[in-house]
Amino acid sequence: MIADILPAGVAAAESFGPPGGWKLLPGEAAAIATASPGRRAEFAAGRAVAHAALASLGAPAGPVLPGRAGEPRWPGGVLGSITHCAGYRACAVTWARDLAAIGIDAEPRQALPDGLLAEVAGAAERAWLAELGAATPGVPWDRVLFSAKEAGYKAWYFRTGQRPGLRSMTARVFAAGTFAVALPPARLTGRWLVSDGLIITAVTVPR
Repeated sequence: MIADILPAGVAAAESFGPPGGWKLLPGEAAAIATASPGRRAEFAAGRAVAHAALASLGAPAGPVLPGRAGEPRWPGGVLGSITHCAGYRACAVTWARDLAAIGIDAEPRQALPDGLLAEVAGAAERAWLAELGAATPGVPWDRVLFSAKEAGYKAWYFRTGQRPGLRSMTARVFAAGTFAVALPPARLTGRWLVSDGLIITAVTVPR
């Protein structure tokens, strides 16, 4: 499913259902040793799809360790992104020579909890969402916008090391399956998909 919104040259892997009993590589296991059992299981499931995506790309095998902010640290010459939500996890990777950054996000196909939209979206964004909702009901547009910002955040953090707040980013979602995220002076673009009870978003930053 995630591959449907990624450009050619990006390798992806995903899994559905409970996290399962995936095995971690030694360095990965040490990095998550003090976490709760649930967190360790989800981390392991995320690393399983990361290893599958790296293998599909033809990249060297090895541990995918977390960085300072929990972001995955990729083998030399590779960049990518991992996401997970209840019942789903995915990874997208490519060669660093081909793209500058990738950010992906997955969310349940549900409206945001009460009050959260005002914390992550400005008045103009909320007006755009109202227009989308009137024209195309049945899609949780507020969660699509939230997911678009999350994907943009991941790509931007990888590219710059900066961690913008979601309110400092302005996202515009289009019904045709694309979106744009503005982080002045930059403008990132991406694609979204709603399917099988999930919202999936992806941002790719060209070289």
